[in-house]
Amino acid sequence: MPHAGETTGPETVWDALATLGAERIEHGIAAVGDQRLLQHLVEHKIALDLCLTSNVALRVMPDLDHHPIRELVPAGVTVTINTDDPPMVGTDLNTEFAIAARLLDLDEPELIELAVTAVDASFASPETKAALRAEIRSCAATPAP
Repeated sequence: MPHAGETTGPETVWDALATLGAERIEHGIAAVGDQRLLQHLVEHKIALDLCLTSNVALRVMPDLDHHPIRELVPAGVTVTINTDDPPMVGTDLNTEFAIAARLLDLDEPELIELAVTAVDASFASPETKAALRAEIRSCAATPAP
């Protein structure tokens, strides 16, 4: 899972796909600048592991409201929500999911499916994926105290 297309253009995502045979891309937000690349990512179900707060902290994006997640998800690209380096950028996974929910205007069921997407995109065994999907859906069904 190479890092590509965070501080560089879409050509580095293409390079990671062609040269390294990447099945997932860490960051990859520059893909929004290449319609053909977006189509390739969708067609081949290649996930982009997005780190929203990190992209702003590292000044890759001016602010969260300009993050390309708003273009990637509607284009059909598989995205996962991640923290990158939580202590360095001052975030955690719950915060990142809350930001994604705000940026994409997701309700709770859609947010749950975003979490399940991360499981589906993982390299875990089918048994582990099934257990994680069940755990996510079970936690979501449990009312908060």
